[in-house]
Amino acid sequence: MNPFQQPTIIVLLLAAFLDYLIGDPKNWLHPVQVMGWVINKVTNKIICRYEGKNARRLGGIFLGASLTISSALITWLLVLGAESINYYFSICLQIILLASCFAGKSLRRAVGEVLEPLQEKNLATARTTLSYYVGRDTQDLGGEEISRALLETVAENTPDGVTATLFYALWGAFLSIGPVPLAFAYKAISTLDSMVGYRREPYTHIGWFSARCEDYLTWLPCRLTVLTLALISGKPRETLRICLRDAPKDPSPNSGWSESAYAAILGVQLGGVNTYKGVVREKPLLGDPINAITPEAIEKALQLTRYCFLLWLILGVLIMTSH
Repeated sequence: MNPFQQPTIIVLLLAAFLDYLIGDPKNWLHPVQVMGWVINKVTNKIICRYEGKNARRLGGIFLGASLTISSALITWLLVLGAESINYYFSICLQIILLASCFAGKSLRRAVGEVLEPLQEKNLATARTTLSYYVGRDTQDLGGEEISRALLETVAENTPDGVTATLFYALWGAFLSIGPVPLAFAYKAISTLDSMVGYRREPYTHIGWFSARCEDYLTWLPCRLTVLTLALISGKPRETLRICLRDAPKDPSPNSGWSESAYAAILGVQLGGVNTYKGVVREKPLLGDPINAITPEAIEKALQLTRYCFLLWLILGVLIMTSH
């Protein structure tokens, strides 16, 4: 093994462990918060100054490209600067930065905050808490719909929030750039998509570039996630059969695949009618309604996400150690 790869392996392993153990401490400034502040500021300026489609689209391209590139460049320079001060300081900084990109603990925490009152039959609290994490209207949701929303949240966020970030961190490690810059670049485009990547005004044209980039950058990690989930489920042929049958129905090039995979493995059905800001939208049905969506099914989905992440991490480390 190349001795220069040892620090990278340490960074990857300890960042994953730190995320699993602590996640994102509350009341700490998070890099995504800084990205969100920049996105809000620039987006508001584009909306105020430009009205035409082309002008807003160019503004959105500038926002998406500049934030993504600067996120990678700034973190790369931070790591270089830390190395010039102290080797171990650089390692610690990389571990903290990379752990902030991994969202495994955050996903489990968010689901748990809704699942706990739901199990206690406190639907009012469950609805209110769920509204912090999903875009759909939650005020009239019953227990079954809250459970479906939770499982869909796990399925949607596993590729873009958990495995894709690790995918790009590993690629950064293989390319000797380091795991942090590419992980931050992907995190930037993912944050942009979640904030401005909507097909409604005033984001239709501003968010076009970011949404397309996120779709393309998540495409391969999403398919690899689905394949990994199918393999560790113990029923790969059945899982892939349902994914091939149902995923193309979804207008999203990625979330339909991940949702279909979880639905197939758990024997549940996702999709159906949702309401967004009072507008009713019907998503395609994914999977077969063999089982009800229970808290146990949601916990199993989180477990599948964790196993997928760990398998990728172990494989990545093994590949690095073999060269």
